[in-house]
Amino acid sequence: MPQTRIPQPEDFEALKSSSGLHVSLHYPTPPESTTSILLLFHGLGDSDAPFLSFARNLSLPGVLAISVRGIAPLPPSLLGLPLDSGPTNNFHWGDDLKLDGRTGEIDMDSGYEKVWEVVMNKLIGEVLMGKCGWELGDVLLFGFGQGGGVALGLGSKVRIWEVVGGDEEPKVREVKEGEEVKEGVVETTKKEKAFKGIVSIGGALPPSMIPSISAREKAKTPVLVLHGSESEYVGEDEVDLIKREFENVKVVEWKRPDDGMPRSREEVLPMMEFFAERLKSGWP
Repeated sequence: MPQTRIPQPEDFEALKSSSGLHVSLHYPTPPESTTSILLLFHGLGDSDAPFLSFARNLSLPGVLAISVRGIAPLPPSLLGLPLDSGPTNNFHWGDDLKLDGRTGEIDMDSGYEKVWEVVMNKLIGEVLMGKCGWELGDVLLFGFGQGGGVALGLGSKVRIWEVVGGDEEPKVREVKEGEEVKEGVVETTKKEKAFKGIVSIGGALPPSMIPSISAREKAKTPVLVLHGSESEYVGEDEVDLIKREFENVKVVEWKRPDDGMPRSREEVLPMMEFFAERLKSGWP
């Protein structure tokens, strides 16, 4: 791995040119104090700008916040706009847009292969790890709604990936069922196969992002799930699935029925305690 350095805006401009992935950055003060990285994934129909403001308000010490924009805009018709109204500023994370046959709402698991490619392979693998020398264990993930599902999916799927390509340009690839490690593949350690932590608000783990390898261990990334008492997407079944796939899961159910972003000290406190614990601790 190259020597660790603080990512610069030009690192992400190159990423935008090559893959179309747009990010917004908030550096700690001073930027040289950066010791961890927080990736933020907005909800369905939102964008990176509000989540950058959220990260700025959090102001986690020593944390570079990278708010990631969804991979595709929602079509104007879904927003009640004329078809000729041009590109929207409302984005989603799925490979496609599908309607749930039961509810008529947008299916929250329409595939996330492109997200994996541009976020894991490009943003994390090539830029943060390859160019800047950071490890997976330096990276926190935060997501809301569909973005929370993306964060959980990345944490679930990363446990079966390896670093390949040597020290200069590490990339990640999936290990398939029954596959042997080939020459030139550098296996990651247990430490490198987990993120520093994941916070998901109102987001469920997408089944399509759960590894297909049958003999896999539980994912090691510590997880905090926050949701309303009548959450639209996080119920007992979704919580059970997360607990089956992750080793260390804490679930907090808010008193209010809906999910939404935290609105009170009572709702914010579990998240801040989780961040504080993960930022000061090593690996469990």
